[in-house]
Amino acid sequence: MFTTLLIANRGEIACRVAATARRLGIRTIAVYSDADAGAKHVVSCDAAVHIGASAARESYLKSETILQAALAQGAQAIHPGYGFLSENSEFASACAKAGISFVGPPASAIAAMGSKSASKTLMEKAGVPLVPGYHGDNQDPDFLKQQADVIGYPVMIKASAGGGGKGMRVVTSAADFASALASCKRESASSFDDDRVLIERYVQKPRHIEIQVFADTQGNAVYLFERDCSVQRRHQKVIEEAPAPGMTEERRRAMGEAAVAAARAVNYVGAGTVEFIVEPSGRFYFMEMNTRLQVEHPVTEMITGLDLVEWQLRVASGEPLPLTQEQLTRKGHSIEARIYAENPDKNFLPSVGTLAHLALPPHTAFSNADVRVDGGVRRGDTISPFYDPMIAKLIVWGVDRDQARARMVQALAQTQVVGVHTNVAFLTRLMTDQAFAAADLDTGLIERQRATLLPPLAPASHEALALAVAALLSDEASAAGKDDPWAQTDGWRLNGLYRRELSWADHDGIRTCVLHRQGLAQVLEIESERCAFGWRMAKSGNTVNNHNPPEDDSTAALSIELTLGRAAVTGTVVRRGERFDVFALGAMSPLVLKDPLRHAADGQAEHSGGLTAPMPGKVIAVHVAVGDKVKRGQALLVMEAMKMEHTIAAPGEGTVKELLYGVGDQVGEGAALITLG
Repeated sequence: MFTTLLIANRGEIACRVAATARRLGIRTIAVYSDADAGAKHVVSCDAAVHIGASAARESYLKSETILQAALAQGAQAIHPGYGFLSENSEFASACAKAGISFVGPPASAIAAMGSKSASKTLMEKAGVPLVPGYHGDNQDPDFLKQQADVIGYPVMIKASAGGGGKGMRVVTSAADFASALASCKRESASSFDDDRVLIERYVQKPRHIEIQVFADTQGNAVYLFERDCSVQRRHQKVIEEAPAPGMTEERRRAMGEAAVAAARAVNYVGAGTVEFIVEPSGRFYFMEMNTRLQVEHPVTEMITGLDLVEWQLRVASGEPLPLTQEQLTRKGHSIEARIYAENPDKNFLPSVGTLAHLALPPHTAFSNADVRVDGGVRRGDTISPFYDPMIAKLIVWGVDRDQARARMVQALAQTQVVGVHTNVAFLTRLMTDQAFAAADLDTGLIERQRATLLPPLAPASHEALALAVAALLSDEASAAGKDDPWAQTDGWRLNGLYRRELSWADHDGIRTCVLHRQGLAQVLEIESERCAFGWRMAKSGNTVNNHNPPEDDSTAALSIELTLGRAAVTGTVVRRGERFDVFALGAMSPLVLKDPLRHAADGQAEHSGGLTAPMPGKVIAVHVAVGDKVKRGQALLVMEAMKMEHTIAAPGEGTVKELLYGVGDQVGEGAALITLG
């Protein structure tokens, strides 16, 4: 076994690999960019090496720099994690030439599976079922359209070198093919430096099921059962679970054996995932092979009780697979939810910002407990536009799927993030959605259930408003001095009545709370409903925050036990200035303490007729000119951010008065892009 391992990645996967290496007594070396100088993965390793600027191409994709760091630190092996250089055959070859073990498959296997079109040719020879399509080298747009016409619509355009949902478009008619192809090629070139594509028949109501495979240098190969990754948005996985609901033993064996055949066809070594698209009838087709560890590998670990990173390290050091196919067993059901910094209400647009507050459910990291959290950020860290906006992965285990779902709902309710938009509330609705609960799964589930999964923003509950009031009173009492009753500002009077009105901005409206007090008796009036009101500070500590630094002076998190009428509620209120983020009853409610007159003035100022950048990014296309008349919903320009394209559309009819940026310009979040009149 190796004694020193360099981890050529960042975030949660770097922390994940470091945890197993530490357990095995292996010294770990982290690498980091400018943006990650204080990141969690840096302090999770025994040593760290700076490798460049914040952009991935200037740091985590600099193979020579990373290899030099490994040699300088005396590393015998490099673990690439996933993404970045994990599927770069040239990097794997360079490691071998330098005498350093690459914890992954040989360069030849990566190259064979790196091209979707070439890999499908190999799979066809190996007898693995394929979706009808064109996987050749002719990339002439007219020729590709002819192939799509022959296959029949709808078709899927895929980047040949793609992965992670990048460079994929579904085309439903011949008229839309040219624009979809151009967009797909742009995104593919940006993400993979390769704009080649393939065309396939788009399978209706498909399930996405993948098989975890492992092979060693002695010629042994096994499959570690399957994972269902059907629930997706933007062709990217949101929920993963194992085993796949409704999977029969016969089909499991057939898919597993096909996956092993795919691995053997390229003389595979190490961990890999063979992904299949599955029709409602159960017929399955090879989609692609990911020659690395997958983001969703923890669900396989949870049902098998195995550490797949340990298996990777043992195989890379020349050891045989720890178990044979006959010795592999599974138990229970596991679900993984990816906590992203994104806004589901704005088409899952990534969100950037500083994590002012971060609390996670009670868990044991990197273990086979009932609740596991794999994370790579801490409170105070910044979600930047340079990397994937994942905050953490919640993984739960249950004796069956229903218990696992219930545990996931509970874990999501205990997850608190302030400073960026997140998908936590969306994931909670998904877990309790009727179709998901019934395992009626396919890659279109989110769109099909959009009305219930993405409902209009709901107003804050009375309990949330009462918690915000309690937090304000607590802060005022603390600021005035707890030991001096004459300095209190909570409205106490020796005799007489006290009335205080508080206004809160709640989404687009103003909510008013009136606090009434006579002596020690308090009543809170919310929307004409009066309830007895009482509160006290609760003991914190019901969440686990590994490596979290203390909260700064500008942010205060208060745990409060509240009584409102006959209801008793415990919640957390995170205050940043006039903003109160309330976590209670499994939901988060953002409230802002408001002066009604100032709020009215602010509201008038917001309607300036301009369009602003939803996040930092680069302008890659402008579709209008000054003087053009536009209609509601018309595409005005296209931005690229986090390797995804975002179209800025007209909010209504108008005339383009000013174009403030051109193609190639970098823009910051909130920057005005176009002025309409």
